[in-house]
Amino acid sequence: MAGGTVAGMRRRALGHSGLTVSRLALGTMTWGVHTDPDDAAAQLKAFLDAGGDLVDTADVYGDGDAEMIIGALLNGVVSRRDIIVATKSGARPGAGPNCSRWHLLAALDASLARLGTDHVDLWQIHGYDPRTPVEETLAAADHAVSSGRARYVGLSAVPAWHLARAATWQTAWPGRTPLISVQTEYSLLCRYPERELIPACTALGVGVLARSPLGRGVLTGKYRGGTPSDSRAALAAASPLAPDPAPASAYLDPHSAGIVEAVATAADGLGVSPVAVSLSWVRDRPGVVSSVVGARTVGQLLGSLRSESLELPGEIRLALDDVSAGTVTTTGEGVG
Repeated sequence: MAGGTVAGMRRRALGHSGLTVSRLALGTMTWGVHTDPDDAAAQLKAFLDAGGDLVDTADVYGDGDAEMIIGALLNGVVSRRDIIVATKSGARPGAGPNCSRWHLLAALDASLARLGTDHVDLWQIHGYDPRTPVEETLAAADHAVSSGRARYVGLSAVPAWHLARAATWQTAWPGRTPLISVQTEYSLLCRYPERELIPACTALGVGVLARSPLGRGVLTGKYRGGTPSDSRAALAAASPLAPDPAPASAYLDPHSAGIVEAVATAADGLGVSPVAVSLSWVRDRPGVVSSVVGARTVGQLLGSLRSESLELPGEIRLALDDVSAGTVTTTGEGVG
């Protein structure tokens, strides 16, 4: 049963709820764009073998292709009961968010059809839409749960004030669906959520799902000598029809380079990879429940999964805190 005990990867409760999820989540932003169905199947199997269960997607990933690939894998390749499926609705490429009741419920129904399932375990409202009253957006969330389309509801890519308003609204009247999660970019290169969003989550009982925990790939160290031809930045530049909403180039600056060097030094000293150091740092930050890791290949994913066994020594954690302190005042928030 999804949410039950899984050997291997440790688990945490998602916000103030009874749902527990693996400390690493499998991201699928590249599925159907740079990751073909065969590689996606291999990734999912490796993830499940490692004890993971939370699979994160969105209706805009690959223009729906990511959800279709997941749906195909749930049709005989893996068991639906072994996976906690999280998807997002509300973002429209090139047009910004649309969080009206009409759009959200229609988008959710389309996602369910692509996924080949009658419900998602976590439905995330994707972005903040200033044109739609928040009570209308949240009424759609209530209906999604009461109709059985979704088990739990969260938000993604929203400012702290919107989260606080929405979460408070949902607790103001009995029977409304509580918000249990928010997904936001968070890494050593982007500590902006620590200013307001994470404290709000802690106060409201909302769990943090950290996306881009490797700083859009920059914290792997692969950009230290330039831009590799198979890197995220190079692939995004070569794919104008599928632009990357979170380009790695945003973190190719001198300050970020200093953080990357500190991570590499720590990794060398511990005999592990920069990936393991970066993911371990995010994983154990206050409020973080799970980190969403994406990969184009199984090899990349396995490198992320190995971070599960690493516990950073206190002195290294403090050193990384100090060297990355300036990133608390920057923002990388956007569609994710």
